[in-house]
Amino acid sequence: MTPPREETAGVRAAPGRVRVPSRGRVVAARFFGTRQGRLGFGLLASMFLLAFAGPLLGRWSATELDFSAFMRPPSADHWFGTLQTGSDVFAVTLRGARRSLLVGLLVAVLSTGVAAVAGSFAGYYLGWTDRTLMWVADLLLVLPAFLILAIMSPLFTGGRWLLFVIMMALFLWMVTSKIVRGMTRAIKEREYVTAARFMGVPSSAIIFRHVIPNLASLLIVDATLNVSAAILTETSLSYFGFGIQPPDVSLGGLIADGARTALYAPWTFWFAAGALIVVILAVNLIGDSLRDAFDPGARRGP
Repeated sequence: MTPPREETAGVRAAPGRVRVPSRGRVVAARFFGTRQGRLGFGLLASMFLLAFAGPLLGRWSATELDFSAFMRPPSADHWFGTLQTGSDVFAVTLRGARRSLLVGLLVAVLSTGVAAVAGSFAGYYLGWTDRTLMWVADLLLVLPAFLILAIMSPLFTGGRWLLFVIMMALFLWMVTSKIVRGMTRAIKEREYVTAARFMGVPSSAIIFRHVIPNLASLLIVDATLNVSAAILTETSLSYFGFGIQPPDVSLGGLIADGARTALYAPWTFWFAAGALIVVILAVNLIGDSLRDAFDPGARRGP
């Protein structure tokens, strides 16, 4: 029995359409709905803004020397004081923070990208592809990364810090690739992957169109956590003189130089150390909030 025309027209003309929000909107709402998510995002955004736009506010650049002010405490002329060479601590700290942030982001993107590609190809193809990729991952897991980077540190001079980024990313992708491999083996049995395979879609296209996008939650959280891991690794290496080499500068190198004078000139140490603490805290807060936002079963506040 067909309904009356008036009722049918009324149903069709119903103004209240329910729009289902996309997953990105839901995750963003969950992320910014938590206090630690807003705090972490605000801190990291402030550090980026200060690192890249802060030098425009100061009177001194990182390469300028004030020969009338050696090891001076903070003042109106030098907001964070000066170093033994007469360099402005404010300008040098911002330059080091800028380099450390760039290193952390690039290493995180490279390592997570390699983990996504290697793990998905190994889990999808299996066979010799799986054995080869996982053998490389197992080999890199047992190699002493810190020692290898320390030995190669002379190659990072002359502004070749991108080589340092590539070498660091080389030792951060293995664990995530094994997780991606296991999840790919489960995803490849889903109906939409089977349908794409029967329609003649190439395997590489299936991996990049269907497998990796369905692992976005894991990869985004992993990339976020890799930022703090990369910054801490770079800081540790630079502290011992094996990271970014002069004339370039990073927070690790500034902390190493300031540690020698921290007792009688604390401004040479604490500003760089404080910047490092704020960055790592912000990244960890963002990582925890993203993990909770992607996990529908996570407990959240009101």
